[in-house]
Parts: sequence; structure tokens; C-alpha cells
Amino acid sequence: MLHHAWQLYGRWCRWSSPFVHLLTLTVVTFGVLAPLICHRLLHSYFYLRRWHLNPMSQEFLRQNQQEGQAALHYFEKLQVPNISKASDSETFRPLLLVTIITVQRRDDFHYVLQVASRFHHLLQQCGTNCQSHRVLLCNVEPEPSRHQDVKLLSSFFPMVSRDKTGQDPDPRVNHFEKEKQDYVFCLEQSLLAYNPEYILVVEDDAVPEEEIFPVLQHLFLARFSKPYLRDALYFKLYHPERLQHYVNPEPMRILEWLGLGMFLGPLLNCVYSWAAGRPSLSWPIILFFAAYSMALSELVGRHYLLELRRLAPVLYNIVPVTECCTPAMLFSAPSARRALGYLKGMQCRQGFAKDIALYSLLHTKGENAYVVEPNLVRHVGMYSSLRLNDNPKLL
Repeated sequence: MLHHAWQLYGRWCRWSSPFVHLLTLTVVTFGVLAPLICHRLLHSYFYLRRWHLNPMSQEFLRQNQQEGQAALHYFEKLQVPNISKASDSETFRPLLLVTIITVQRRDDFHYVLQVASRFHHLLQQCGTNCQSHRVLLCNVEPEPSRHQDVKLLSSFFPMVSRDKTGQDPDPRVNHFEKEKQDYVFCLEQSLLAYNPEYILVVEDDAVPEEEIFPVLQHLFLARFSKPYLRDALYFKLYHPERLQHYVNPEPMRILEWLGLGMFLGPLLNCVYSWAAGRPSLSWPIILFFAAYSMALSELVGRHYLLELRRLAPVLYNIVPVTECCTPAMLFSAPSARRALGYLKGMQCRQGFAKDIALYSLLHTKGENAYVVEPNLVRHVGMYSSLRLNDNPKLL
């Protein structure tokens, strides 16, 4: 039966013109197959938002609430380390210090417990390769004692906080400036407490991916040997998936998109020529398949192509940074000191939050910064500490 069907297909290919073949392929792909396959893919143009967004958002919240409870049980069951041992911050300089910035949020999601439990588990899993890594909690709640989850975590990780012995935040300061001041405080305390070679500043709703430490190790040992990367102001480890399409202001993505078409155009032409029994290469057909593959990759979603890079740390991409968002930021010690000096002289406000402030430094100070693709953390905090939203959505 299959042999007979293949013979019929071969006869149709030989009898029909390439125009008919390619028109049929276009209609079937973009009119039938892609919408059927991709209508539930959140970051695809084929996503049926009206059908799926509300139930998917509710399911995400329900699952995330369960993950928060699981993180709470993780630490409740975990054996408390020997706290009689003195801190090694004075005698040991970590290669990497993971600083988790946290503020009191909704108790039922336990965001900081999710992040901390994941880092704790991955460090245990990493073993000897991560012996030079440390985790520091930075509690920026105006009344530190109110943060119940941090009380639990303080038995497992060292902690700094903006308590009454320090400088109280000015109640007249807007939320965006307060967030920037908290960021400066945590970055500064990270340098003072451990003086690490690298600082990974993570917000308390950014859960690390499984491969974060192998990828960071590859960056430290291989990629950062290049001076232009080693001297960068910062590296973003997260960019919102909804902003990762090819059709965006970033020119490097357009070059990547064209490169994809240049690679797949000839390749698909060869496959078509073999199936249709025609001459191997034809420029019009190459150009068609280049445009076809570029359109399909954009409509399905660049985010899903990037996921293929998770196969190995060496496949991760490092490209010039984009503006939005700071859930996970990697600084070298020298770049952290430069960033501190810059940020202390800036005033944040609505429309000019700390992520935009950092991005603006690249132009005003002649700095460079990069983003690592795909993301090395998942942003799970649908309830923001800055913006009230009683009915959050995934998009």
C-alpha cells in the first residue's frame, strides 16, 4: 500500500510543474499543518489566544502554586547544615556568587523558595564542578522580619538585609528608584561579603534551568577568553520569549534569519529535486525555499528553534544585548564595580526602570553587553512586586 502511494506521488511530481508543487506545499503548510500543530504554542503566531490563553494561564498558576509548596517541603525536610561552622567568606573567594534578590510577595506561591531550592538542588547535582560556587540571599523587604520564607532559608544560606542598622529607604522614593537602590545594595553587598570573580544576580521569581551551571562553566573556561566578552558590562541570561522573534529591532536577528534561509534554501531544494526527479539546483526554487523556511520559522516562533541549542553548552548563542528585563544578570567583579558607579548616579522612574537604565549605559558610557540564548532561567512570577495585577496572564 505504501509502495503504491509512493509511486502515485512520484508520478504526480513528474507530471506536475514546480509551480504547482510549491503552491501546494505553501497552502498545505501555512493553511493546514502549521495552524493544526502550533495553535497551542504560546509564542507562535498560530497560537489561538482566545481559545487557550485563559485556561493556560490558570493552569500555569495552579502548577506554580504546587511547585511553591514542593519547594517549601524541600527545605522543611532538608537537614539543617552545621551552623556552628564559621563563614568562609574571609578566606575563600568564590568563582561564582549567586545572589538572590528577594522581597515579600504572595505567601502561597513561595517564589524565593522555588528559586533557592532549584539552585540548591542543581549545586548538589553539579558536585565538584561547582565547589567554587556560593549562594547569597539579599532581603530587600523594608521590614526584613516580615519575609517569612527568608526566615526559613536563613538556616541554609548566608543572608544580608536592609535592616534597621542600615540606611532606611526613603518613603518618598518611587517604586522604580527603590528597585534600583535595592539592586545596587545587593550588588554592593555581594562584592563586600565574598569578593567573587563573577556575580549572578537573580530575582526571586527566576527559576534556573537544568543546564545553567554547565553553560556558565563553558562561558568561564572558553567564551570569556575573548577580551570583548570578558570586558562586557553584563550578560543577560533571560529575555522574554514573546520578544525573541526575528522581526524585531535587533539587526543581528535579521542576519541570523537570512542565514537560516541561505542554509535551508539549497538543502530543501536538494530534497525537492530528489523527490521530484528534477535537476538538482535551481535559483528560483532555492529562493522559494529560503523564503518558505524563513516565513515558517518566524510564524512558528524563533523561541522554539532556540530550544535546540540546549543539546550542548557549546551551542548556546551570545549576541548583543536587548533592552528589556533583568531577572538574571551576570557580572564580572570589575564590571559589577563599574555598574555600581553608573547606577548610583542615575535616577529611575516610571518608563526608565533599572533595565532601561543599564541598557542606556551602553551608549552613554561606551560599554558592551550581551545576552545568552536560549534563556538560562524561567520567569515564573506572574504576580509582580511593582505592578498590582489580580488577574495575570501568560502574555
